[in-house]
Amino acid sequence: MLNNNNLINITKMKFKNIKYTFLSLCAVAALVSCDNDDDNMPIVMTPTCNDGIMNGDETGVDCGGTCTPCEDAMQPTMPDFTGTYAQVDFMGRPGINTVLSADGDIKNSHNMSIPSEMQATFQAAFEARLEAYHDVYATILGADPAAVNFEPNILGDILNGPTDDGYTNNPVTATVLTTVLSNDVLEVAPNLPTTYFNGGSGAPNYDGAVGLTGRTPQDDVIDVSLILLFGGGDGARFSGQDTDNDGMADLPRLTSDGVGLTATVGTTFPYLGSPE
Repeated sequence: MLNNNNLINITKMKFKNIKYTFLSLCAVAALVSCDNDDDNMPIVMTPTCNDGIMNGDETGVDCGGTCTPCEDAMQPTMPDFTGTYAQVDFMGRPGINTVLSADGDIKNSHNMSIPSEMQATFQAAFEARLEAYHDVYATILGADPAAVNFEPNILGDILNGPTDDGYTNNPVTATVLTTVLSNDVLEVAPNLPTTYFNGGSGAPNYDGAVGLTGRTPQDDVIDVSLILLFGGGDGARFSGQDTDNDGMADLPRLTSDGVGLTATVGTTFPYLGSPE
């Protein structure tokens, strides 16, 4: 049987239990609150000289103070190309080393050379290749290879004036031509129209003709190169002629790749035409 004293003791015990439970809950809440506070606290970063911002004792971004002086940091540094880039092509005169190189190794070597070394290294091989082409065409035509050789071309009249006795004394020989072409650079003539080749009035006199004074986007550089190599004195030596009028070509067509300019080209930089 419970008396008043017992009830008082039980009440005190319940109160103590409630008090301890409440204190425990407060402690847990405090711990959780502290944990959340820790999560939300800002991260403190130590200033460095390469963090991309001006901090610490810097007087500029990553310079000044204990970092590199800003005057030195502003000096440009040259890029290091060692082992990063390789020259793989020359495009002064597209297609020249493709046509005149005897194999892929020579072509690649020419592409990786510098202009000052090209003539001495490749001119003789280019000339031999040019003459070899004519020997092959002679054999195909059933002619004596010794009788079918490079014929001095229309550049002679352009560069040196017309000769009086046809094209036989034209000074642009195979040696001269391959000397010019082996140096895969694009010449510029400030006082003449810019063109890869403009035949002027055409054969036989080529009045007003200009050649190799630069290049415009409209120039058909492949056809011009083929004409210089195989076109002879009138620019049409091997142009697929029907010499016996039987309706069939008796000579190979070597003065054109058969591909015309199909793209629309602008007249000002960057020379891009309208989409087609």
